[in-house]
Amino acid sequence: MDLTVHTTVLPHDDPDASLAFYRDILGFEVRSDVGKGSMRWITVGPAGRGGTSILLAPPAADPGITDDERRTIAEMMAKGTYGWILLATRDLAGTFEKVQAGGAEVVQEPMEQPYGVRDCAFRDPAGNLIRIQETR
Repeated sequence: MDLTVHTTVLPHDDPDASLAFYRDILGFEVRSDVGKGSMRWITVGPAGRGGTSILLAPPAADPGITDDERRTIAEMMAKGTYGWILLATRDLAGTFEKVQAGGAEVVQEPMEQPYGVRDCAFRDPAGNLIRIQETR
């Protein structure tokens, strides 16, 4: 098989705030933005590089989700336990400073982990955990 990762999905509860975070703070390019109001599906990815994308999507838009499931998703998003992603950079210190200066909620400052990586962590406007590892 010849498979690649095309797109991963993270939820948003405020498309404008999520767009500002991923575009303006992380520097991702917007590849598509469809829908209206809070029902927008926004695809972003590293600027100038095709391939893998992140789809920022309304979390409970699926008509098969029950009201109880919608409440659970909203509760998990509020706690920051619903979605997360792992990014990588060669300049962890510089990336950390830029994201922190952009007002993102810092979860963990850059540090060496016992499992052999140096990383930091933030939350995006929807509460998703964004871990950023330093590539060596």
